[in-house]
Amino acid sequence: MCFGSKDNTNDPAPKPAQVPQQPRTSSPTSRPPPSKANMAEDYTAPPGPPPSHYAQASSSVDYAAPPPGPPPSHLRPNADDLADVAPPPGPPPSKAKNNPFFDSSAPAADEFQPPPGPPPGHASASASTSKDLKPPEDWETAVPDTSLLPPPPNYFSGFDRSPANNATEEQAEAGERWCADYPLYAPIAPDGAALEAATRGDISVFAPPCYLGQLARVAPGVWRGRTHRGAPDACLTTYPPLYSARAHSPAAGNIKQKTIYYEVRVLDDSRADEVSLALGFAAPPYPPFRLPGWHRASLAVHGDDGHRYVNDRWGGKAFTRPFRRGETLGIGMAFGPGAGGLGTRVEVFLTRGGREEGRWDLHEETDLHEDLPVDGLEGSRDLCAAVGVFDAVSFEIVFRPELWAWKGYRG
Repeated sequence: MCFGSKDNTNDPAPKPAQVPQQPRTSSPTSRPPPSKANMAEDYTAPPGPPPSHYAQASSSVDYAAPPPGPPPSHLRPNADDLADVAPPPGPPPSKAKNNPFFDSSAPAADEFQPPPGPPPGHASASASTSKDLKPPEDWETAVPDTSLLPPPPNYFSGFDRSPANNATEEQAEAGERWCADYPLYAPIAPDGAALEAATRGDISVFAPPCYLGQLARVAPGVWRGRTHRGAPDACLTTYPPLYSARAHSPAAGNIKQKTIYYEVRVLDDSRADEVSLALGFAAPPYPPFRLPGWHRASLAVHGDDGHRYVNDRWGGKAFTRPFRRGETLGIGMAFGPGAGGLGTRVEVFLTRGGREEGRWDLHEETDLHEDLPVDGLEGSRDLCAAVGVFDAVSFEIVFRPELWAWKGYRG
């Protein structure tokens, strides 16, 4: 209990009250209380020492005596002790043949006998018992040779914009409107003279009104041109078409294979920093103010960035290194029957200095949302050579096979 300041006082403590004492009366039957003097007479200790004194008085109690000698853990082996410890005489009781002490020429009747023949894992290479039980697994059929498969599609090679030059969005939309106003021509029925001229390479080149520069025929099948600095985009077209859908289509059964090809030489008086030229093919008609490869039914390889364009108004796909002045570039298309005789197989290839630089399959796997269709390039339409130019560039177009640097042409 705690006390506060109010409980702290100097008054004297109260005196205890006296309890009245009653008189003592003696009773004849009552006994006096025991005293310490006569307690010894009433209590007697049990015999023997107290329990805690057993250790001191051990002679008075019978205990089990320890065995003679030191404890077992303190024994040190000696020669006599080792002589007492020995295996029993004779071989072990085991009757197995792998026991080295077992010597019996006649096996017991109840002994287990191994099955006839060698163990499964010890069969000789010449034995065909195990091979006949299970036919060999034809894993080559289950896992085909991937080297025979076409290369995977290059989904990530496309560009939204060219790293070199780009037209405006208004120009791209104008090209799309032009294509909507002028649909593709139906294949023409070429006469013998036109087919012969295309075979010899006697091709005519036409410049649109937007072409700012010079263009002249220097020899049959050879044209030379030069554009001015700052000239806008322009596409040079040709006639007769290098590919005739009615005369050259493998799908129609006319021929088994057809290859069209031409070359362009970038002359030395072109710009040193960039070759503003594109070479390709297009189904007529094509927007004259747009480079080939940007719109429907056209393809091209552009020299300023080295990208290939197939109906691609954006940045194309990575293909080769940019062109340089003094180089001779060639582009071709090879048409053949499709797989199983269905459709037409089309491959596009590029040459540089007379050697093939690369090729791609026109029907390669493409992105459904990013890539536009290749209609008009699959052999169902006539195809003409298309050379696109802009800014300042000097060039020479060669259609005659005997003048080409590439010698792999087979017609």
